[in-house]
Amino acid sequence: MKPVKVGLLGLGTVGGGTLNVLVRNAAEIARRAGRDIVVAQAAAREFNAEGLDGIDSLDVSDDAFSVVDNPEIDIVVELIGGYSPARELVLKAIENGKHVVTANKALIALHGNEIFEAAQAKGVTVAFEAAVAGGIPIIKALREGLAANHIEWIAGIINGTGNFILTEMKDKGRDFADVLAEAQALGYAEADPTFDVEGIDAAHKLTILASLAFGIPLQFDRCYTEGISRIEPQDVEYAEQFGYRIKHLGVTRRVANGVELRVHPTLIPERRLIANVDGVMNAVLVKGDAVGPTLYYGAGAGSLPTASAVVADIIDVARTLTIDPENRVPHLAFQPGELADLPVLPMEDVETAYYLRMTATDKPGVVAAVAGILGDAGISIEAMSQKEPAPGETEVPLVMLTHRVSERQMNAAIGKIEALDSVAGTVTRIRVEHLG
Repeated sequence: MKPVKVGLLGLGTVGGGTLNVLVRNAAEIARRAGRDIVVAQAAAREFNAEGLDGIDSLDVSDDAFSVVDNPEIDIVVELIGGYSPARELVLKAIENGKHVVTANKALIALHGNEIFEAAQAKGVTVAFEAAVAGGIPIIKALREGLAANHIEWIAGIINGTGNFILTEMKDKGRDFADVLAEAQALGYAEADPTFDVEGIDAAHKLTILASLAFGIPLQFDRCYTEGISRIEPQDVEYAEQFGYRIKHLGVTRRVANGVELRVHPTLIPERRLIANVDGVMNAVLVKGDAVGPTLYYGAGAGSLPTASAVVADIIDVARTLTIDPENRVPHLAFQPGELADLPVLPMEDVETAYYLRMTATDKPGVVAAVAGILGDAGISIEAMSQKEPAPGETEVPLVMLTHRVSERQMNAAIGKIEALDSVAGTVTRIRVEHLG
């Protein structure tokens, strides 16, 4: 049987790792795929040839469209990232009848509906396992392994940079800015860390997971996104006193009136396994009605972990080259004509418990005033902590946990609390998930 020919777009961290895995493990991969898989052509504007296996004999161009238009190429592997020209390259590959493998979560989250519709019409596959959680096979788990289940919710630590920062803050009491600078020096965070620390990267990934779990179109623009830049060491300390850890969590949940889709800092009970995922590691917790909770843990980024997922997709596509397109696994787990119109809920309609921290004047009646506002809003307090003021200080931090309430009610209550003369500045609010 003739070999499957791959065209590789990008020879950076992931592209170089993919080339190395395909070359080094060629014999094992052929045994699994049933035929040889070879990289026939690559495109990259800049790359470091040192450490790239087989690069000397590989046809490398700076024109990515020449790879996409090469009639010899069976599978185009897009690893350049970003929205453009990735979108144009992928759509052109599909138009040319080629299968596509990509690690580009931003591309899938924003343009996946268009891309999958084009692929369906052409009878080709678009595989994207590496787009979410690096080397963790969470896409395959949702699309195939858990296909018998009614998925109830997913909660994931799906950005390693944010998890590294929060872990350092917890373990060493360091400030956010200090740890972020180290993360940049170590290569965990980009020079512009916005996508990581403000939750945009996690929101891309969560959008994909929600579509796979609930059979809804990709709707990145409906995902509520909140970063971790306002988390202070004292919040981490108070959370631990209450028996919680703070994680930057992506949560999507099916509820009676739609689907929750949100990324934000979250208090998780310290006894939960996912609360103990530290450093740059990723983890995704999935709750199905039949299987119960299942946890998927591993490296969420990096050259070889991500390449592992990319090559697994290439092998999957190679195995299905002779299968009738109608009988392949659907791109978003559900048959294209069976996607549901469940609404993604606005954040104000979401219910969670809350951690609240405010700076209050140390005088009688302040706690009663705050409790009164919460009580009038129908919000009950689960626990509260107030430290003694330091010598000479007249203000103290007041911290409390609440029971579950809608975001709308909490917004109204916080507005009234911040208007009190005895409360200085803004109220810090972190949502709480028990994941039971």
